[in-house]
Amino acid sequence: MPRLTIREARREDLDTLVDFNARLALESENKVLDRQILARGVAAALAEPDRLRYWVAVDGSGAVVGQAAITREWSDWRAGWIWWFQSVYVHPDHRGRGTFRALHNEIRTTARSSPDVIGLRLYVEVSNDRAQKVYQSLGMKPGGYDVYEELWIAEPGLVESSDG
Repeated sequence: MPRLTIREARREDLDTLVDFNARLALESENKVLDRQILARGVAAALAEPDRLRYWVAVDGSGAVVGQAAITREWSDWRAGWIWWFQSVYVHPDHRGRGTFRALHNEIRTTARSSPDVIGLRLYVEVSNDRAQKVYQSLGMKPGGYDVYEELWIAEPGLVESSDG
């Protein structure tokens, strides 16, 4: 496994995070996102990490090669925070080399050292078998919930969809 450094994302990572999120949407859901809206969303997250907190994997040359973000959900049933993974992306040249494993380990370690964080969750596209296998290899399992949503704008930030 190549040497990786995992760190919280910084303002200078903005362009890479925007690029990776656009690639993620295209690869996982065949959606093309409006990069200006995406850039505003990522910039807001970088400015206010309580909104969405990004971590990046940096290789030995200093290039960002992967990302993962966390949002928080308060569980009144358990009196603690659940951290939700989102915006998980690893550059294709670095897949299968432990990049996401390193991101997951760092985020999990940070979460476990926070007394008010009680667990990790994520959602994954139902047809994304490869990602599901990766998550299961890290000890994660289906949570027993289906996700329902109501969006007030049909496809926020979507430029076009090949779905019609």
